[in-house]
Amino acid sequence: MRGPLYPSTLPAASTRAEKFDALVLDALEPIEARWRTELTKLDVAVDDVPEIEAPGTPPQDGVLADGGVPLARLVPAGMDRRGNPTSARIVLYRRPLEARAKDSAELADLVHDVLVEQVANYLSVDPDAIEGGS
Repeated sequence: MRGPLYPSTLPAASTRAEKFDALVLDALEPIEARWRTELTKLDVAVDDVPEIEAPGTPPQDGVLADGGVPLARLVPAGMDRRGNPTSARIVLYRRPLEARAKDSAELADLVHDVLVEQVANYLSVDPDAIEGGS
């Protein structure tokens, strides 16, 4: 038999990257609902893996790491190479996050926790405040 096993409309046909993107959106939704006005100038992105830094390079600010492996990074607003303003951005690294989770439920919890931590860092508030603990 040749061709896809599942029709492309079913969730089972999604790639790991597509499933991870959906997981990030699900984790971000309640945070955005509560902090919508404060997060209007924040973008959220997913990369497969972090960029490799040259040996001896000091660690970058805004990086959330586990055992020296970056899981996410908060990139502050700034200017691009052409001099255009850029928004602040949280970048989640899919493969390091997936490697730390035993199953999809644990991955969902980890993605949620990382997003809460990074949004709290962006807003300069305690992570408990992001969850509604004021």
